[in-house]
Amino acid sequence: MEDQWTSGSDTPALTELRTRLSEALARNRMNKTDLSNSSHLGRTTVSEAFQADGPLPSERTLTALARVLKLPAEELLALRREAADGVQRLALGRLIVEWDPHDLEVHPAGPGATLPGHRASEADALPGYVERAHDLMLGDAVRDARAGRSRMLVLVGESSTGKTRACWEAVQALADDGWRLWHPFDPTRAEAALDDLRRVAPQTVVWLNEAQHYFGDRKVGERITAALHALLTTSERGPVLVLGTLWPGYANRYTALPKSGKKDRYSRVRELLAGRTVCVPETFDAQALAMAAAKAHGGDQLLADALARSGVDGRVAQDLAGAPELLKRYKQATPAARAVLEAAMDARRLGVGLHLPQAFLTAASADYLKDSEYDQLARVKRGGRGWTERAYAELAKEVHGKQAPLRSTTPRLQHRSPTLPDNPTASASGPMLRLADYLEQHGRTACMALCPPASFWHAALTHLTRPDDLHALAEQAERRHRLQWSHHLRHRAVQYGSTAALSRLALLREEAGDWAGAQDLARRAVELGSTKALRRLAMSRMFSILEGRESAEDLMRWAVDHGDDRAIDLGQLAWIHRWHGDRDGAENLYRRAADLGNIEALRRLAELQEEAGNRESAEDFFRRAADLGDTYALLHLALWRESAGDRAGAEDLARRAADLGSTYTLCRLAELRDREGAEDLYRRAADLGDTSALCNLALWRTEAGDREGAEDLYGRAADLGDTSALSSLA
Repeated sequence: MEDQWTSGSDTPALTELRTRLSEALARNRMNKTDLSNSSHLGRTTVSEAFQADGPLPSERTLTALARVLKLPAEELLALRREAADGVQRLALGRLIVEWDPHDLEVHPAGPGATLPGHRASEADALPGYVERAHDLMLGDAVRDARAGRSRMLVLVGESSTGKTRACWEAVQALADDGWRLWHPFDPTRAEAALDDLRRVAPQTVVWLNEAQHYFGDRKVGERITAALHALLTTSERGPVLVLGTLWPGYANRYTALPKSGKKDRYSRVRELLAGRTVCVPETFDAQALAMAAAKAHGGDQLLADALARSGVDGRVAQDLAGAPELLKRYKQATPAARAVLEAAMDARRLGVGLHLPQAFLTAASADYLKDSEYDQLARVKRGGRGWTERAYAELAKEVHGKQAPLRSTTPRLQHRSPTLPDNPTASASGPMLRLADYLEQHGRTACMALCPPASFWHAALTHLTRPDDLHALAEQAERRHRLQWSHHLRHRAVQYGSTAALSRLALLREEAGDWAGAQDLARRAVELGSTKALRRLAMSRMFSILEGRESAEDLMRWAVDHGDDRAIDLGQLAWIHRWHGDRDGAENLYRRAADLGNIEALRRLAELQEEAGNRESAEDFFRRAADLGDTYALLHLALWRESAGDRAGAEDLARRAADLGSTYTLCRLAELRDREGAEDLYRRAADLGDTSALCNLALWRTEAGDREGAEDLYGRAADLGDTSALSSLA
């Protein structure tokens, strides 16, 4: 490896080395051009060997100079080794292993940020890393650097897409080789880079996070670019690895050709970046999401939470980057902004939809303020703006990942069924806002036991118009014993067409003994498309001594004739007939329900056939249900195959059930097998996350004296949430 670097000031050994070279040059009556020609070295290389504060000459350079100048090469090389030791102590940066990633501007993903100069605590630990396509390019650059070839790569992507974290993960492969990392930062990024790039030692990573601060500097940007080019193309100074990050807007600015007649400000930057950029996508693709899910399943709670919040949109990196800053913004918000956020958090955790009317939040926030805060806000106006405008402006400011605590949003147009009555009043007017997902999650945990104040309920009654929102809040108010608010919210939900609220009112009427009122409300719900209340009333009537079967049948027949879910209603009516012993009537109704796609009806038909001794017909119905994905039917078929001695057929059916998410059939078959066969089936179920299978295997390991193996299995079960396994581990 050709190792040549600069120290910023010569050490005594290096001064002695340069003195010997200069004296020999004079003795031989040569100039540096003559020396360059005779030694077959570049003129710059020769000149720098004599230059005070210049780079430390390489071994190859000194050997060639010693030959021409008739100097003892071993003495020069010994001086060089002594000088190298001194220069190494003055080398730029720190060993990679000594860096904290947060000090290199890797966004923290935990609830608290690490202070500069402090090691990250467990709370600030980074989530597991998920490799993507750009990581392959980074890996190639790192391998080249380890092999002695200098490389540069700039990651281009939107804010908080994982660029800096990707660079950090890539350089870990160089840490064990003793590589250093230098982040030019002080007094400014550009000044630090310009002053010290000539001092970069071999085996150094030059860290240019947010590279626009270097390339885009109007005074020295082009000179920094030239210094980087020299660093990368002077073999004696390598190997080095230059890593940078840029937003797409900056990358496009630096690489775009200038318009005719315009000054080409970024010609050197464009040349430097050519072939040295790689794009980082905004979202995780399907493969990356699967890898992240696997890490989350393995216990990475930060990734698990981020996946839950970001859903299928794939913006996992943005979620992780923005979460801590969002929480900080909430905790440090002005009283007015914090009150609005808390009203929004309560609305979301109690079931209001994503799109929150600003008028609702403004009215709801009043009682979240202390009296002194409310009085002050009512009095003070700055620049002609009231407190609400200032609060919403504060909450609209974005953090990392282009997330704001509360952002403006536009709900999509709802395309409703033409059979449902149109309700033109069921939409809120005015601006709509959306709470950041992370703050929503925080509110669900931090405020779980709290009940919103009166202003919240009053604002909901006054400003919310979506029937589902009103019904959800009515239910939550009832659970919190805000019964008057619950009553009014439920009736308001009915006004806007909530069938769920109608159904609940019908059941409340029945509980109060108002059968006629309950039936009237249930039928109104059916007219709006919901037969839930009518089915509940029918079941209640069926078990009633006074009303009995006829009343229940009347209600269900009315539901069948008027509802929009005849498959379920026919199945319910068939159940009533079966309960009262009308087997033929039940079978006829179940067949009608099955023809409409009711899988449960197929199961019930199979049971009726089995009760009648028609095993072949029963198996046919179970197979039809199994073909539609019914795991209960697969269980029955598997047990029949097992009892008939067809173990392979039984296992095939159990595997089909497992593919559909149910491992119960595997475990049931295991109970019927000998020890060896059972263990195989339990292992299959355990590999799919069945904790009962894990515990059974652990018990057998304990009985066999394999305590370590048992603890491992119990531990896996505990990690999957089986608390009973914890007692076995104790």
